[in-house]
Amino acid sequence: MKKIVIASSAKFQDEINYWREHFERKGYSVINYPEKINQDDVNVYEKVYREFYSSLVETDILFVLNEDKNGIEGYIGAETFAELSFIVANNIINNSNKKVYLLKMPSEKVQSYVEIRNFIKLGWVKIFNNDI
Repeated sequence: MKKIVIASSAKFQDEINYWREHFERKGYSVINYPEKINQDDVNVYEKVYREFYSSLVETDILFVLNEDKNGIEGYIGAETFAELSFIVANNIINNSNKKVYLLKMPSEKVQSYVEIRNFIKLGWVKIFNNDI
């Protein structure tokens, strides 16, 4: 069974639940996804952070749920970009083949737009078209 991690802003809980159920219905194992936590509690933050990155090591697919946020189409924040970059870098360094899909192309307003655009051009990241 293929494993999937969903990366996104934790504010998108309804959307995260929708996609989690979508992938599970298709026979995938969703091994981690964002949950709202108190980020001021450094102990909780560390535990969740460690668990999330451990799941990135284990996963076959990273699905970036980049919904629109704060008037920015295809929003990707710093944490999600770090997670995406972690997979890309590990694929390069370890010659692995973990797949990375974005729900949609981010707008040029996304801080890491140029890097993401280049990742897509290089084939390291793909736009989701229901092909997983």
